[in-house]
Amino acid sequence: MILLQNISFGFPGGNLLFHSVNLTIPSHTKSALVGSNGIGKSTLLKIIAQEIQPSEGTVTVKGDLYFVPQMFGNFNDYTVAECLAIDKKLHALQKITSGEVNEAYFDILNDDWDIEERCRHALNDWKLEDLELDQKLENLSGGQKTKVFLAGIQINQPDIIILDEPTNHLDLEGRKLLYDFIEKTNSTVVMVSHDRSLLNLVDTLFELSNQGISAYGGNYDFYAEQKEVEQEALYNDIHAKERALKKAKEKERETIERKQKLDARGKQKQEKSGVARIMMNTLKNNAEKNTSRLKGIHAEKISDISGDLRELRSSLKNVDQMKVRFNDSNLHYGKILINAENINFKYRDENLWSENISIEIRSGERICVKGSNGSGKTTLIRLLLGNIVPSEGKINRAEFNSIYIDQEYSLIGREIKVYDFAQQFNDGAMPESEVKTLLSRFLFGKDTWDKNCGILSGGERLRLLLCGLSISSKAPDMIILDEPTNNLDLQNVEILTNSIKEYKGTLLVISHDKTFVEEIGVEREIDL
Repeated sequence: MILLQNISFGFPGGNLLFHSVNLTIPSHTKSALVGSNGIGKSTLLKIIAQEIQPSEGTVTVKGDLYFVPQMFGNFNDYTVAECLAIDKKLHALQKITSGEVNEAYFDILNDDWDIEERCRHALNDWKLEDLELDQKLENLSGGQKTKVFLAGIQINQPDIIILDEPTNHLDLEGRKLLYDFIEKTNSTVVMVSHDRSLLNLVDTLFELSNQGISAYGGNYDFYAEQKEVEQEALYNDIHAKERALKKAKEKERETIERKQKLDARGKQKQEKSGVARIMMNTLKNNAEKNTSRLKGIHAEKISDISGDLRELRSSLKNVDQMKVRFNDSNLHYGKILINAENINFKYRDENLWSENISIEIRSGERICVKGSNGSGKTTLIRLLLGNIVPSEGKINRAEFNSIYIDQEYSLIGREIKVYDFAQQFNDGAMPESEVKTLLSRFLFGKDTWDKNCGILSGGERLRLLLCGLSISSKAPDMIILDEPTNNLDLQNVEILTNSIKEYKGTLLVISHDKTFVEEIGVEREIDL
């Protein structure tokens, strides 16, 4: 069981990331934390895993815990055995089998005589057959590093498993292995993920927001349905407040007009009856005070309703307003853009692919390049775009313009300012005021325009790039997406999905996110 009581956390010299969070996760359940980028999901996982300590509150964890982190940079100097926390046992086993009789070695081994065999079995299950336990992690790919830590679950048999974005670097085969494991395990599982297939395997979703934690008793599909219901209710509340505001303004106008008419009639009667000037001034002042008081009463009511309306509108999702309205590509549908015949590429004098590849790509197609980690998907894209030259075969390309979007959104330089990057797309002389309006629509307010893009999160970089594409007067003929959803939260994945759905040009995508590939309407696959 996991119990968090009044947990608060803030970085030194910064604002609180979250305050007085309470969370109970029963044993043998599968849960996920969701929420926007930067809200503190990974930090809360690390607090549960006792990797970091909260600023306030208490953490109670009953059972052995195993943590699979999102980032592996701190482990690059570790061997595989050290990452799996079995290096001391292996060393003790080696000493004992070589004839050492030191009791300390027997204490360390703790009768775990088959530890080496279990390690090899676990690594084999995760398709790491050629991996040696003394290999350094720095020499492994992102997918291999993830699989090493996932194999550690099988080796250590923990009661509680904490997973932070475990599918980010996994290929389709690795994801399938993880899905199967999550379905079968009886351990308590808590994860942070934007992989909707994985999120559909949990019992409960906890949404972390600025208001705290909300529990949804179901998987991702159930959560999405509930959010739609909440959003619909929010729209109804907004429309009701808008009607109330309109009615209040009409009531204010009618009341003031009626009062002014009565005052005017009263004044006419007083003038006809010969009321003294001093009395007339007194009556006038009283009438003005009454009118001012009435205005104040109505203004206060209108202000209250307006405040409620602003608060409700601020709760609306930003997905719809950030959809890119692409102009159509100038290329006619079906034109041959790329024709690659029997191509291959050599690494260290060896061909990357066992058989040469022939590919034809026509305008308007939606193609997904599939393959396991290390199969050469990104290399193939670079070959097709002419960034590198094939060692065998030939590639013919028509004239077309393209944009390449990778998972780091590295098209956006780290030193360039937010506003300056947006202006790079202003090929149609859009007025400065409209550029700034679009920046605001993509949640880049005035205070962000002079900031360096290097400080932006993955989701912010996506929004800035989509904003640039909205500013451009001409859509690219081809968009290439290389694992674009890896570092995005669920809302930003939805923003990207909705934008790509509207795109009419040629789409070439590398992605292991099955749901994303289906939703953007991929029609053909290239399997490496």
